[in-house]
Amino acid sequence: MILANLLSMNNLENQTIMTLLERAEKFRQGEKAPIDGTVVNLFFEPSTRTKMSFEMAENKMGLAVLPFETAFSSILKGETLYDTVRTMEAIGVDAVIIRHEEEEYYQQLEGCKVAVINGGDGSGQHPTQSLLDLLTIYQEFGRVEGIHVTIVGDIAHSRVAKSNAAALKQLGAEVTFICPEEWSGEYDSSEHLDDFIEKTDVVMMLRVQHERHAVSAMFSKENYHEQYGLTIEREKRMKEGAIIMHPAPINRGVEIADCLVECERSRIFKQMANGVFVRMAVLEYALKGRD
Repeated sequence: MILANLLSMNNLENQTIMTLLERAEKFRQGEKAPIDGTVVNLFFEPSTRTKMSFEMAENKMGLAVLPFETAFSSILKGETLYDTVRTMEAIGVDAVIIRHEEEEYYQQLEGCKVAVINGGDGSGQHPTQSLLDLLTIYQEFGRVEGIHVTIVGDIAHSRVAKSNAAALKQLGAEVTFICPEEWSGEYDSSEHLDDFIEKTDVVMMLRVQHERHAVSAMFSKENYHEQYGLTIEREKRMKEGAIIMHPAPINRGVEIADCLVECERSRIFKQMANGVFVRMAVLEYALKGRD
């Protein structure tokens, strides 16, 4: 059996994406699919939602989970990521879920026989977040093709934006990026959310990533919210049936007005719930292997 990696949305075919979403929906509806295997969550960056929902998914799948804490590992002695993963492989681990500050860290793991699931690599990719976002959109609209998604925020540093850009466009959605010009990275973008707020189906706000760059005074909390945030006034102008999404953690009052986080349009906590079912589907995909 060849175990399957999940590293990037850029190398997933539409059929595979839709199969994962269908399996996740089955899990959401209560289907049980226990699977044998041992996994380790190697998180070298802080995480609440991704780490905890993987742990919940692993628990629901009946997997054995070995604890791992970077603060008490040989990483502090200079051990490479490759050697850490090869150690996990040697002791019988079947899959590793890795979040790491280095983009494309998985390139150095070529030759490892354990399944590698990318829980986020620097400013690169976050495939399971993209899959749970796609599931949320699919549940809402019954399709992804033709849906207009407006992604607002720190595009250049956002692995969520990059993962979603690839998958949404590949599945036929229309994607618009809104951000300050210096935050657009490789993507064409606009600075004017007001030009799109009335015609978009999904407004996806991104966290301002203070830890990844210095934010100028121009983008203070108040200025950013006024220029790029989802204000109460903008929410009122959204089209009927349009929804609000955010990968979280949320800077309340910056990307989105505090009272909108759990408003009728918001699917933010539904995204979190969907994360468990998507990660169950991904674990099944990885551990059962592929043809």
